Amino acid sequence: MKGLVLLNMGGPNNLEEVELFLRNMFNDQNILPIKSTLLRRFVAYMITNTRKKEARKNYEELGGKSPLNLYTDRLIAKLQAKIPDLYVTKAMRYTPPFAKDAIKELVARNIKEVYLLPLYPHYSTTTTKSSLEDFYNTAKGLGFHARFHDIANFYDNKLFNKAILERIEEVCDGVDTKEYDLIFSAHSLPQKIVQKGDPYLYEVTEHMEILKSMLGNRFNDYHLAFQSKLGPVKWLEPSLEETLKTIKNRRVVVYPLSFVLDNSETEFELHIEYAQLAKALGYEDYKVARCPNDSDTFVEALIDIYRRM
Repeated sequence: MKGLVLLNMGGPNNLEEVELFLRNMFNDQNILPIKSTLLRRFVAYMITNTRKKEARKNYEELGGKSPLNLYTDRLIAKLQAKIPDLYVTKAMRYTPPFAKDAIKELVARNIKEVYLLPLYPHYSTTTTKSSLEDFYNTAKGLGFHARFHDIANFYDNKLFNKAILERIEEVCDGVDTKEYDLIFSAHSLPQKIVQKGDPYLYEVTEHMEILKSMLGNRFNDYHLAFQSKLGPVKWLEPSLEETLKTIKNRRVVVYPLSFVLDNSETEFELHIEYAQLAKALGYEDYKVARCPNDSDTFVEALIDIYRRM
């Protein structure tokens, strides 16, 4: 039997894991590129202490945990049912289950060929590289030897983009989309990371163009914006907040371009925080499309991606 491991950043399984999530994330050298381990730990400690109270409150509004875990489990169940001769599991970067947990499962089943599928449609050192690096380092540390296959991105997969269009059509049911602008909202990155050669911005921009081509003139206009920035450094622009302020057409649909599973950045930031901003700005309608999550088309897309690896 072969194994398929879905890699993702993870999210708190309960409120007690919020601090663990923040601490592990900011101790990641791909997130905080500080060479000195001691200095990075100190900075991570300071950021975690500053953010944990607010973060915990946000997760309380989401039911005390990240929705990402539920959607991941549903996705795994559907994939397992579709490909019964493939063992499917997950490895999260910052919260349990970690890479070591997934590797123990693979070893117990004597799996010698492993497919690693980072659930990030666009490559970035902060996501794809970090997750793959963590898995390989853990495997080496545990003495787990197998034939590995991995993928860097999948934003141009036709079935994946079909799954996205289905989500956009779902949220637009019953409205004249030509009266709406469509914003593709992507997770932001510090500009210095992109300037060092990270291809994320290029891939996100190209992905938007692919989707615009598929959608044609269904919407009044299209925009690319960035959300979830942190700290005083220069981040990718324009921000989603500034984009909402500048759109004259006060009807908008937001699609979370860089996410495949709903999480705190979609269900809290987009559905709650930015919805409040849109209301304050006088928007007549503000809609947010769901991520592909465990949709049947997305399941078929992942199977197609796996078979092409």
